[in-house]
Amino acid sequence: MWKPSQRIKYAPTPGFWPNQAEARDSQLFQPITYQALTLRDRTWVPAMVPWRALETGEVTEDNVDWYGRFARGKPGGLVVEATGIRDVPSGPLLRIGHDRFIPGLTRLTDRVRQESQGDTKLFIQLIDFLAVRRRPEPAKFLSRFLAITESHRQALGLEEASEGDVRLALQKLSPMELSEILTTREIEALNYGQRERVTDTHLPHIADLPKQLPALFAQAARRARTAGFDGIELHFAHAYTVASFLSRTNDRDDSYGGCAEARVKLALEIIDAVRSSVGRDYVVGTRILTEECIPGGSTIDDSLYYAEQFAHQGLDYISLSRGGKFDDAKQPKVGWAVYPYTGPSGYECMPQYLSDEFGPFGRNLSPATVIRKHLHRSGSTVPIIVAGGIHNFDQAERAIDSGAGDIIGFARQALADPDWFEKVRQGRGNEVRLCVYSNYCEGLDQKHKQVTCNLWDRSALNEPCKKTEDGKRRLIAPDWP
Repeated sequence: MWKPSQRIKYAPTPGFWPNQAEARDSQLFQPITYQALTLRDRTWVPAMVPWRALETGEVTEDNVDWYGRFARGKPGGLVVEATGIRDVPSGPLLRIGHDRFIPGLTRLTDRVRQESQGDTKLFIQLIDFLAVRRRPEPAKFLSRFLAITESHRQALGLEEASEGDVRLALQKLSPMELSEILTTREIEALNYGQRERVTDTHLPHIADLPKQLPALFAQAARRARTAGFDGIELHFAHAYTVASFLSRTNDRDDSYGGCAEARVKLALEIIDAVRSSVGRDYVVGTRILTEECIPGGSTIDDSLYYAEQFAHQGLDYISLSRGGKFDDAKQPKVGWAVYPYTGPSGYECMPQYLSDEFGPFGRNLSPATVIRKHLHRSGSTVPIIVAGGIHNFDQAERAIDSGAGDIIGFARQALADPDWFEKVRQGRGNEVRLCVYSNYCEGLDQKHKQVTCNLWDRSALNEPCKKTEDGKRRLIAPDWP
């Protein structure tokens, strides 16, 4: 993962832990209601992908145990990982693109209600993504995958040669020579793996995305309601399909690219379709970026406009993240897929303990404050969920008090200690296991390995517990108390 050049070391601080009465009276532990959304308090666990589903997208018992363990800590809201709305191969990630996924998802919602005694509201994040292929071996790419064109033949002076001879000639060239013959996208496919973009409108299935996605999201939302989720979160953030439509880099030449009004059009059509499918009494929220953090990408000005549009469209909450784009990602190893959290924008999404003068904690609070104040001025009080390196009670309380957010997201901190919420409620914050922001979990995610936390995955291995296939790590945090 990319790190700032300053490489200043930071450590999490416990801060002030309230006693039970102080926690009860704090802003963080007050209920919140807005339209269809009702939470017992303002704590939230954002979506994190644990890589525990079947390759075919079905829920496993490991998925059920994973979310059940978070639910035992009783956060106000808990969001299930990014779940694909299309029934296409995607590795061990959850899917919701067919009715056959409903029974497994129902088991998951039942378990969360049981473990939280009904105190935690459960949401599922719905996502669409385009094809991203692994970085190929150069010889294999040039001999098999590259589509040979007339421009390749002309550049090599092999207009009459067979395709096989052209491929052999390309394999003999140096990287510098290849860069003069291959197009920018071909060089990218060679060095990073081929990646589809929403701007590839020469491909029929990309051109047709605006016709297909609203119905797919609406059908997925209906399945989520049938499976017992309390609501859905539309994933309009990071490197994925709808976020790419929202990006300033979207220069599609139809009515879905170019100016901000065109770029937001598909997202609004998706929201309309989802509302028609599930009704106004069901929670529909979204996750968006405050800033893309890439050259030429969307800025806070774009986010202000999008947030206002989504609020006036009737969403029940807006969750804010930042960065996490393919555009500046680190070159993957041969055989690996490009990972959108390895560049500078990825660092902004998941900063670690080696940081710059600002540090890794609360990097998204300032833009979140700007967005929330803008919405209030425009007449909307839609709840804002803000996250990013928040690990202690003081940080969370200040974020609410300063107007950065109405609900506070704890992602890596909840992974480090799923019982953070109950410990603080009971006045036992001194027992919290603080995240150290080493991004051990992010490294496992990048390798598509079952995600755990190094603060607990080697603990109590002799006790009865489910372990990873090699038996070296436990799959969920030990029980408390």
